[in-house]
Amino acid sequence: MRTLTLRRVVVTGLGAVTDCGHSAPATWDSMIHGRSGIGPVTAFAQSGDWSVTFGGEVRNLDFTQVLDPRDAKRMDRYCIFGYVAACQAAMDSGIDFSTGDPYRRGVAIGSGIGGIETIELGINKLAQSGPRMVNPFTVPKLMLNSCSGQVSIRFGLRGSNVATATACASGSHAIGAAYHFIQRGDADVMIAGGAEGSVTQLCMASFAAMKALSTRNDAPTEASRPFDRDRDGFVLSEGAGVIVLEELGHAKARGATIYAELVGYGVSGDAHHIAAPDPAGAGAQRAMVNALADAQLSPDSIGYINAHGTSTPLGDAAEVAAVKQVFGHHARKLSVSSTKSVTGHGLGAAGGIETVATVMAVKSGILPPTINLHSPDDGFDLDFVPNHAKERAVRYAINNSFGFGGHNTSLVFARFDG
Repeated sequence: MRTLTLRRVVVTGLGAVTDCGHSAPATWDSMIHGRSGIGPVTAFAQSGDWSVTFGGEVRNLDFTQVLDPRDAKRMDRYCIFGYVAACQAAMDSGIDFSTGDPYRRGVAIGSGIGGIETIELGINKLAQSGPRMVNPFTVPKLMLNSCSGQVSIRFGLRGSNVATATACASGSHAIGAAYHFIQRGDADVMIAGGAEGSVTQLCMASFAAMKALSTRNDAPTEASRPFDRDRDGFVLSEGAGVIVLEELGHAKARGATIYAELVGYGVSGDAHHIAAPDPAGAGAQRAMVNALADAQLSPDSIGYINAHGTSTPLGDAAEVAAVKQVFGHHARKLSVSSTKSVTGHGLGAAGGIETVATVMAVKSGILPPTINLHSPDDGFDLDFVPNHAKERAVRYAINNSFGFGGHNTSLVFARFDG
């Protein structure tokens, strides 16, 4: 039997495409300054029948520096976002992917719904023009694994190539899977994260029909208000967050810049409801407990939590309950914020985008705020970093991602001191 020696895993590259920035630095700058990217939807026309007319739409993305427009026509919107973010992360890492063993390098990029825009367009074309007029690239574009496949092709990554689909936990599950591949010796480098192109007609109409979305049409930038008494649902957004994970020795050998170390990964299932969280936050609790155990840390080691914090009445209450249960008296010494107040909820991209935020918080000692938080709900007596960023050096931070279906993921990042 092989004796497993766990290896240390570090973050050496960051990439992001969001409604408030088309790169990781631009997104982070918007987060810490509380500049919302949410606004009226321009991707499609809306009549008076639409109860929600705004979202976190990625507008005017120039992808031509990394992607030929002819190739982009063969990709869904979500795939373009993930591809661009992956290219940014790869460039930021400084790795020369043309050298080295391609079988020791891989990719893991998740998505909650994959090529939903392609599905919509394909159904409309079929209904209007018949089967012979359906785009022959429909299947390669709509596949939920198309982004991981395209990134693998772009960089010649012949190792682990996976895609995760666990709703709003997809990006974090992909990062956790990549972490395990490196930690357990199956890879040296992984490009990992999440991508979503969800500001589409069917997607928005479906979430609106569920009464899951905020209807604050008259004030879009104030609609995403996690932990606030007046929250009325989440704001649908889209984009991608992708990082490069690397085995520590491999990173040091090439003189890489190291942002942070990934030290813990915990998962759980609610087994409660297909859309609603366990009211007591039992699944969220277990994910955080498992992540702390994996990192071999006590709860009082954690200084910051980037909360799932979607701005829904049930979800926020369950997460606050879970944090209090896991951290006890230390919960009131933590800082907890939701960057979804700035970006909206990117579904399967959220875990990747918020990993970028968590890593930057650990690296910089600046904690991004929860904007639009003016009247915390009853019992919400934690430090939610309301409305303004704060300087606080933290040694360890958690990124939470919880998805429909009861999928829960927590990642623990540590400041890297050498």
